[in-house]
Amino acid sequence: MKENFNNIASFLAECGKEFYRRGWVLGTSGNFSALVQRTPLRACITASGNDKGALDAETHFLEIDETAAVLNGIGKPSAETEIHLTIYDLKPEAAAILHTHSVWGTILSDVYFGGGGIEIEGYEMLKGLSGVKTHEHRELLPIVENSQDYDELSRTIKQTLIENPAAHGIYLRRHGLYTWGETIAEAKRHIEIYEFLFEVFGRKMSLR
Repeated sequence: MKENFNNIASFLAECGKEFYRRGWVLGTSGNFSALVQRTPLRACITASGNDKGALDAETHFLEIDETAAVLNGIGKPSAETEIHLTIYDLKPEAAAILHTHSVWGTILSDVYFGGGGIEIEGYEMLKGLSGVKTHEHRELLPIVENSQDYDELSRTIKQTLIENPAAHGIYLRRHGLYTWGETIAEAKRHIEIYEFLFEVFGRKMSLR
C-alpha cells in the first residue's frame, strides 16, 4: 500500500503543478484526493495550506480513513475533506476527486447560479467527459451556494448529485469546481474539459 500511496501522491502533485501553471489553483486554493483502497476506505489527500504549484509528494499528502482521521503524514486535511468523502460514498465509480478555482469558472458560477447550473451542449470537447459519445450531449453542471458549514454543504452536495446523477461535476458558487473520475487521469481530463468550456462561455459573454 505504501508504494501505491507514493505513486498516487506523485501523480496528484503533478496535477497540482500543471493546474497552477494554467491559473486554476493559484495561492493555496484547491485540493486533490485519490483512493488508495475503497474497503476499508483509505485516501491520499492534499494537506491543508500548501501551494499547489509546489506540491511535494513526500511531505504535502496525507493518508486518511472514512472519518477523515489522519493515518499517515504531517499536517491536517482540508476543511473540505468531508466533501471528498461524501462524493466517494455517493459515487462508487469515483476513485479520484480534483477541486480547482479558476477565474472563468468562478465568474460563470455567479452568472448561472440563479438557473441552478451551467448547461453545455453542442461542443465537441464534451466528448472528453466519461461516457459521452457525441457533441450533441447536454451536460448540466449543478451550482450550489458555498458555505463554511461543511456538514451542511456536504448534505447539499449529496442531495444535488442524487438529483443530477449524470453530472460529471459540481460547482460551489464563487468558489470552485469539483469533478471526479475512475482514475486520476480521468479526473484530470474532466478538469481540462470543463475549464476549456468555461473559458469558451466566458469569452462569448465578453463579446456580447
